Amino acid sequence: MNSTTRRLLAAPLALAIATPALAAEKASASSRWLNSQITQSALKSGHVTANGVSYYYQVHGKEVHGKGGRGQAGPLLLLHGGLGQIEMFGPNLTALAKGRRVVGVDLQGHGRSSLGDREISLVEMGDDMATVLKSLGYSKVDVMGYSMGGGVAFQLAVQHPEMVRRLVLVSAGFSQDGFYPEMLPMQAAVGAEMAEQMKGTPMYESYMALSPRPQDFPKLLDRMGALMRKPYDWSDDVKKLTMPTLLVFGDSDMFRPEHVVKFYQLLGGGLKDAGWQREHMARNRLAILPDVTHYEMGLAPALAATVIPFLDKAEKK
Repeated sequence: MNSTTRRLLAAPLALAIATPALAAEKASASSRWLNSQITQSALKSGHVTANGVSYYYQVHGKEVHGKGGRGQAGPLLLLHGGLGQIEMFGPNLTALAKGRRVVGVDLQGHGRSSLGDREISLVEMGDDMATVLKSLGYSKVDVMGYSMGGGVAFQLAVQHPEMVRRLVLVSAGFSQDGFYPEMLPMQAAVGAEMAEQMKGTPMYESYMALSPRPQDFPKLLDRMGALMRKPYDWSDDVKKLTMPTLLVFGDSDMFRPEHVVKFYQLLGGGLKDAGWQREHMARNRLAILPDVTHYEMGLAPALAATVIPFLDKAEKK
């Protein structure tokens, strides 16, 4: 595999291939990435069909009842990054599930979910997640999405705000202008012709192991390429987020720092000093994790530790 191909495999699939250093690993490591212990620890799993796509889900953790702290923790919808699946959060999923119910979903065409006949659309998947949640008996949840999953989480929150109590967007921007310029030609090259070059990588091997139709891998790359080449700007929709929101980025993320700051400002943060008594404290939060890239975020030890206090906070009556 040449250096150009390796860069392409590490490039964002728009919202994006969140692969924690996977392009540098050998195929033998794919079983460690899949982490069968996570699957085995699920309380239940199955499929829910939404708009022609059969979505696979796993439910982890247990509900904790009590006053304060984790006793306030409600269910959490957890959405992975591009070319991943539920297990790509690794130990962070286990940490999140201590004291709360976590519902992980394999996104369209990923993991054990079907690709279907339609294009991959973050807007449509946002609606699909509402259908999945309702089918599983959840009327209101916290939502956390990483990279492409962050885009889906964003759309769910914009389109179905009544279903989202708190929102965590991890390494996900609001427009393609947030990427570094060198990312754009890499995105443009993603498509079915990459399938052969990806053989032997953990992304390929995990898809072969889990997908109900392994032969659809080239189709998935084509549709992901089409998604990431489609211009988008959700700045107006950012203002529609009515729930407390936490943005999490790495200090070496694929999104430019000025884009991260703009995102936070659109949410009402970073506009004034908070004051001695926190009287001007913004409602929403921003976290920058040191020494973390976009591709490492899902497995970054600091991720769960950063997110849990935000999710555990009770709403003011």
